Order: sequence, then C-alpha cells, then structure tokens
Amino acid sequence: MTAGIEEEVTQSPVLELSELIQSGTYQEIKSLADALKAEDLADVLESSPPAHRSVLWNICEAELQSEILQHIDEELAPELLSDKPVGEIKQVLENVDADDLADILQQLPNTLTQQVLQAMDAQNRRRVENLLSYSEDTAGGLMDTDTISVRGRVTIDVVLRYLRRHSELPAMTDKIFVVNRSDVLVGLLPVTSMLVADPGTLVRDIMVKEFDSVLPETPKRDVASMFERYNLVSSPVVDEEHRLLGRITIDDVVNVIIDEADHSILGMAGLNETDDQFAPILKTARNRAIWLGANLITAFIAAGVIDLFKDTIEKVVALAVLMPIVASMGGVAGSQTLTLVIRNMAQNELFDSNLAWLTRREVAVGMINGFLWAMIVAFAASLFFDDFNLALILAIALIVNLIVAALAGALLPSALRTLGIDPAIAGTVVLTTVTDVVGFVSFLGLATLFYA
Repeated sequence: MTAGIEEEVTQSPVLELSELIQSGTYQEIKSLADALKAEDLADVLESSPPAHRSVLWNICEAELQSEILQHIDEELAPELLSDKPVGEIKQVLENVDADDLADILQQLPNTLTQQVLQAMDAQNRRRVENLLSYSEDTAGGLMDTDTISVRGRVTIDVVLRYLRRHSELPAMTDKIFVVNRSDVLVGLLPVTSMLVADPGTLVRDIMVKEFDSVLPETPKRDVASMFERYNLVSSPVVDEEHRLLGRITIDDVVNVIIDEADHSILGMAGLNETDDQFAPILKTARNRAIWLGANLITAFIAAGVIDLFKDTIEKVVALAVLMPIVASMGGVAGSQTLTLVIRNMAQNELFDSNLAWLTRREVAVGMINGFLWAMIVAFAASLFFDDFNLALILAIALIVNLIVAALAGALLPSALRTLGIDPAIAGTVVLTTVTDVVGFVSFLGLATLFYA
C-alpha cells in the first residue's frame, strides 16, 4: 500500500495527463489541469505530442492560457494559437506581459501581429512596439518596460506611500530606479535599504550612485555574463543618454543561459534548439538533411584523400585496418579542445590575450597524449602484424594528428566567428574534415614512403 501511494504522489504531471488524455474523461483531465500551476502546465505542453497539446490547451480557460504563454517556449505559440479566431487570440494575448507578448508576436504571422497590436490601447501598443524594435538576441529584446521609478528629492516615506498605491509590485523588484525630470537614471534604491531607512531620509542620501547598466543593443550573452559576475537580480536598461528604458530580471537571464547551453549541446550534432521535439517528420527531416549533406561533402573529401593512396593500400592491406584509428583518435582529441574553447567563448572568457596561451597548452597536451598513445598503439600493431615499419608509421601519424587536432580545435572557433559562422554548429564538421584529412595523409603518406 505504501509503495502504491508513493508511486501516485511522485508520478509526473506529464505522465498523468498523458494517461488521462488517452483513456480518461474530459472532467478528469480538466480537474488535473486545474490543480496544476501555469508553469507546470507550460512544462506539460512542451513535453507532450501535438495531439495531447491540443486537448490540454483547449481545456484551459483564456485567462489560464494567458498565464501559460508567459512560461512556455514562444516557438510553440503559433501552434497553440493557430486554430483560434482572431478575436479569441486577442483575448488571450491582452493579459500577457509586454515583454513576453513581444516575444510571442515575433513568432506570429505579420498580419496577425498587426491585428493584435491594433486591438491594444495606445499606451500598451507603444510599449510592445518599442520592444519589437529590438532584436530578440539583445538586452532590448529581453527587457521589461514595467519599472518603478522615483525622484531623488523625495523622502523614503513618500516612496513607501507611493508603492502602497500599487496592487502589486513588478516581479523580481529588488530595487527602485531613481531618475531626474528627463528620466535619466541617476541612482538605484535597493528595497532592503529602503525598508530599514528612517522614513524622513531623502532618497538621494541613501541611493546607490555607482551601478551597472546595459544598453539595449548589448548582446544577451554579455548580459548573462554580467548577471553571473555581479550576482544581480535585476539590471536597468538605458539609452545612450542614460535615460531609463526598462529592466532585465534574473528569470530572463536564466532562460538565456539555458538557451545558450541548448545551442552548444545541440549545435554539436547539427540540431537547432528552436526545433520542437515533436515537430512534424518532414520539417525535422529537412532540417537534419542540411547537416547530413554537409557531412557527406566532408566524407567525400576524406574519401578522395584515401583514393590518392589506393595503390599503397593494395600492397599493404593492414593500412586499411589501422587508418581509422589515426582519424578517430584525432577527432576525439580535437573535439575535446573545440568544446573547451567554445565553452570559454560562450562565457566571454576567451580573448586574443589568452588564446595564444590556451593554444600552446592544448598543443602541448596533444603532444603528450600523442606520444603516450603512439607507443601503446605501435606496440599493439607490432605484435599483431609483426611489422616494425607499420608500427612506426602508425605512431608518427598518431602524434602528428593529435597535435594538429589540438591546434585546429583551439583556433577554429575564433576563425569561424570572424567569418560570421557559428562555431557551435560548424566547428565539428570542419574539425572532423581536418583530422580525417591530416590523419589519412600522414598515415598513408608515410606508408607510401616506407613501402615504395
């Protein structure tokens, strides 16, 4: 009995709803959906196949759908809203926060976006249009315009009475922004300082005058690095004249960090983090076909190199058995360096000043591992094939390829980024080509010289 109770308690909402959608009644599904928070329902929708999504989404009331949209991946918004008439879409979106709404509208067709904007009141429309003017990859695309600002000449008592006039404060409010008559940001008033200060104290006497802010064009990756470095909960966004435009909060930055991690992990396999795991088969096949085509080209390049030495391979059949070892070892060693460098680039820890040092270190590591494994592999090859020359060729080729792999893994990301190519996606393809070609040329080339 105890085990059964524990299983029921720990069963995930996704599994429970999935089972109910397949075999349960409408009322049972709705009862479970009503018992979950909007955040949990968003997670369930993201983790469910399209048919289950449609059932669960249509069960939710418009108000709950508005809350869900603020927590779900905006890439799914078009799918969830596609079967609704324009009037219902407007009703759902009118209760979505401006910053989340801007993200959602960027995924909708332009015609529908304009219709939604026209249905909004003038003030909210201006706020959303202002957010839409910034790229989603920048601080402007992340920021929320819902801020609280005060003047420096008022007392803490006035600020507290002003705050009590609000039904609730914006989420993640850890500081109040202090501006002048021109909306220029002149200081920050931490909530913790305000709560313990004497009510008669002027804001300008206790406000923080030295603080960090970001421009709306700042890349979101740099924003995330700043939050991590200074342990921020929120940060103001200002224009060139230092006028307050909005703020970025830690929940938005967490999403950036997760997106960057997804991008790096999936990019290594040529996948796109914006693709839904339950996307249509043809769409998924089309996206992956591009990656497979790129790899096919590199495979032809490697095959062409092998073809240059086919006469040598015909004479020494053992070369065909051993040459994958050289290419494989180089590929693994290069991937280790490539992954490390891309990670450092993502965290803004790699600069021209330390790239040279990192490159030398990786080459040294490649050299050490090259000699180590060259001796082991050469010894094994010598015993198995009873051919000292073959073992020596294999050892030299392995050392050469591991050194080149380390060098390529260290330098490729910067070179690709300079060319405007994403190293997380293209780096593996290029690196594999380099290690395959160098491995085959060094191994088969040396064999040609030895056995000519």
